[in-house]
Amino acid sequence: MINAGAYQPVPGGVTAARGFLAGGAAAGLKKNGQLDLALIYSSTPARAAGVYTTNLVQAAPLVLTRRRVAAGTARAVIINAGNANACTGARGLSDAAAMAGAAAAALDIEEQQVLVASTGVIGVPLPVEKIAAAVPALAASLSPENHSRAARAIMTTDLVAKEYAVQVALANRTITIGGMAKGSGMIHPNMATMLCFITTDANIGSQALQAALKQAVDDSFNMITVDGDTSTNDMVLALANGQAANPEIMPDTDDFRLFYGGLLEVCSCLAKMIARDGEGATRLIEVTVTGAPTVQDARLAARAVAGSNLFKAAVFGQDANWGRILCAVGYSGANFRPDRVDIYIGDVQVAGNGGALDFAEERAAAMLKQDPVTVRVDLKCGAHRATAWGCDLTYDYVRINGSYRT
Repeated sequence: MINAGAYQPVPGGVTAARGFLAGGAAAGLKKNGQLDLALIYSSTPARAAGVYTTNLVQAAPLVLTRRRVAAGTARAVIINAGNANACTGARGLSDAAAMAGAAAAALDIEEQQVLVASTGVIGVPLPVEKIAAAVPALAASLSPENHSRAARAIMTTDLVAKEYAVQVALANRTITIGGMAKGSGMIHPNMATMLCFITTDANIGSQALQAALKQAVDDSFNMITVDGDTSTNDMVLALANGQAANPEIMPDTDDFRLFYGGLLEVCSCLAKMIARDGEGATRLIEVTVTGAPTVQDARLAARAVAGSNLFKAAVFGQDANWGRILCAVGYSGANFRPDRVDIYIGDVQVAGNGGALDFAEERAAAMLKQDPVTVRVDLKCGAHRATAWGCDLTYDYVRINGSYRT
């Protein structure tokens, strides 16, 4: 038994929580027989919540899923890689519904209880017949042990699968929160290419789950960037089936705060995995802004630095060009006094009160070789802070994206 308030990492990813099964299959959407179709299933109805891209161009599966999450409950999520089913018109919506229908038939549940997500190339019709043919065997393979197959099946240009789970001790029960995510390019979420699926056996209402998920996304996935592109398919979904049998978690209670802490732990770890796995990246960048007048100012400044292509390139080249950091803070929209800003790369202070300092270039370069590369910007204008994550910008990013479709 873990102590109340503690967050204990556990294996299992998206199936770590009671009552969840998962699987992955090769439906022929990607080349070379790779896994490209995943299914998550709850043995009992689950409360559902979602956070979605703010891109005005939204993929068909996202449109369909958003409507179904609004109803409050779901039992399954089917996800394909290799095809985004975006910008595909009325056919795209029909194909997304057909995906859900195939999963519902195989699982013997109502179609409205199946959520859909897709990732891959935009503007190409979804070969839904391949998905329908693969679903029966996929559904038959569902198990707690196949969480890693599901995590691999949703990858596109990702180099590694991304899974994480924790147990959270509440006052009366221990609950589990787990998840899986994909993302490597087109990462600059504004909700929220990136997808994330969270499962929990906690007993929590849809509205409380939605509130917790929205806040956790703001503090994690909305604080990462790889290349400044916000996808048409970005979404984070959460399912809570209540099988931990804890008293229902209500807003503004100690249990809610404990649940939120565990949810944030899972989301933050998955978010950092995405940033670290950025296309062509060699190092994770962690930018912490302190001394901001408001949390929003801190977030704006941190995201701007983490997303600066000039600074990302400087990290790759191990060039302690602190002017690019201050410049990014300046155009971020944050409120601050430029003549007060201190900047640190690792433990080396490279700027003070908005101006140059005499620092050891070799020591600063050594800090830029570490993984993660840590940057702290102290605005000295308030008491608020925020952290954002990104990655360096390398030659390989251009190589990967110069031939993504072909």
